[in-house]
Amino acid sequence: MLESKSRSWVEIDLDKIRENFKVMDQHIHKKQKVMAVVKADCYGHGDSIVAKILEEEGVDFFAVSSIDEALNLRNADIKGKILILGYTPAEHFHYLHEHNITQCVMSYEFGKSLSDYALSQNIKIEVHIKVDTGMGRIGIPCQDNNYQIDVVKSIYDLDGLSCAGIFSHFSVADTYDRGTDEAYTMHQIELYQKVLEELKAEGIDYGLTHLQNSYGAINYPELDYDYSRIGILLVGNASNDSQKLKHEVTLFPALVWKTNVACVKTVPKGTYIGYGRNYLTEKETKVVTVSCGYADGMNRQASHHHLEVLLHGKRCEIIGNICMDQFMIDASEVDDVHTGDVVTIIGTEGTETIKIDELSRAANTINNESFCLISKRVPRFYK
Repeated sequence: MLESKSRSWVEIDLDKIRENFKVMDQHIHKKQKVMAVVKADCYGHGDSIVAKILEEEGVDFFAVSSIDEALNLRNADIKGKILILGYTPAEHFHYLHEHNITQCVMSYEFGKSLSDYALSQNIKIEVHIKVDTGMGRIGIPCQDNNYQIDVVKSIYDLDGLSCAGIFSHFSVADTYDRGTDEAYTMHQIELYQKVLEELKAEGIDYGLTHLQNSYGAINYPELDYDYSRIGILLVGNASNDSQKLKHEVTLFPALVWKTNVACVKTVPKGTYIGYGRNYLTEKETKVVTVSCGYADGMNRQASHHHLEVLLHGKRCEIIGNICMDQFMIDASEVDDVHTGDVVTIIGTEGTETIKIDELSRAANTINNESFCLISKRVPRFYK
């Protein structure tokens, strides 16, 4: 049992992350390898710690969102390849070659800027080219009505770049069962394949290939590119537990979130609770104030949506608005409650389990965001 050193804390089971990696490594095409996406501090689970154990399991490629995240991995002595999935400002280009970091090129303009810098330093910078097959975010458009294959080819010709790979990104690989989403995903695959075939026909060595994100890896495991980019699944969760999957996989949530009771009091019927006076007790109520709030990551939007937490193994509903540092629960059915007692926000007590998905549904968001909102002031303990 881990000892709390804070008013609210998180416990992360690294063995479960190892197991999730093994599950996904077996699930994807045998030709493929897992590229571990550890951006946003690995969804709040600790990027360098998670990357280290995954490197022990054989992962040789990691993906992050920024140069800061990449350098954090290098400073933690991560040896594998690191791909920055987003933009890097020109003043930070030097870190790329100094620390052997691979940069995404999402436009000719950016690629030319990067190449010009590399030539000025008499070096080459390794890149992966991003093509947009239907996400509409970053990347060179390669869609039916905007097919810029010549721009892709021109990036391979930039002398300062070593183009070591090319990739794209699914937008609706999760909702394969909704309307035309599966057809849309299949067409993204067709467009990506068309790009590869045209580059090959031109004699261009396009390098490593990767298309699947986490849901792409679950629902379309038959694709045989070089890597699958897997992120949130490694920590044992999908984005939305209610979304059906084409292929079921058994994953193990690695994170438990706990906090403490700050105050216990019994109030009469007709007592207002919290900011805004928008919760009024309908009976005599044991109100327990909990030492966690939206500054810790408890999404304020989850207020008034019957979200529950566990106290002494019993479910207790959050009442009133979630505050910055605290929230209140109705613990009328729980006996012998005292200041300092442990409250479980995410995790299991006895026969009851609260999943991150319950918080996400109450806040009308996805698990990815709920994890990322758990703030830095909540310490992480590893076991």
